[in-house]
Amino acid sequence: MTAQPKPRRRKCKVKDCGQWFQPFNSFQSWCSDACGYQLSLEKLAKKKAKEQREERASLNKAKAERIRMKRDFRAKDKPHQTKLTQQVFNRWVRLSDTSGECISCGITYGQAHAGHYRSIGSAPELRFEPLNCHLQCQQCNTSKSGNIKGYREGLIKRIGIEKVEWLEGPHEAKHYTCDDLIEIRAHYQRLIRSSCK
Repeated sequence: MTAQPKPRRRKCKVKDCGQWFQPFNSFQSWCSDACGYQLSLEKLAKKKAKEQREERASLNKAKAERIRMKRDFRAKDKPHQTKLTQQVFNRWVRLSDTSGECISCGITYGQAHAGHYRSIGSAPELRFEPLNCHLQCQQCNTSKSGNIKGYREGLIKRIGIEKVEWLEGPHEAKHYTCDDLIEIRAHYQRLIRSSCK
């Protein structure tokens, strides 16, 4: 029976050691008990770091999936799309009305709102109609419930009696889809960008 050859000398795998040693078997990669203990700690730390990276990647993937699902849901959520479109439309009204005065009372100071002549509740089909929405002070729009008498007088001066009567007349109901609302919002966003240049 022939004797097994001794493993060749090798370098200790511990980072701070690196000494050459004669191993007892082919699996030994440390030069002393202290280095063996240190090497096991390093391996545990590497394993733990790998597990943490995998856990973070898994959490990030789950978070990205939740965000995608929420975005997909909101793209089909009509109340949410209506709210976003209304915000952009109102911003455009406030930016485009260069007179800077309330259509109902004529004041030019205070908080400016985008006030509807025919309210959204009474005429939802005119919700995004530019002729139906003008700059209005906070007091007229909220405290005086739109100050309709003053609004009508200011509207006649601004756009004429024919258009005011058209606004007051009957209108065909509009059933906006989410795609319609996104398209309307994009249109007013383009107008806002062009007016800000």
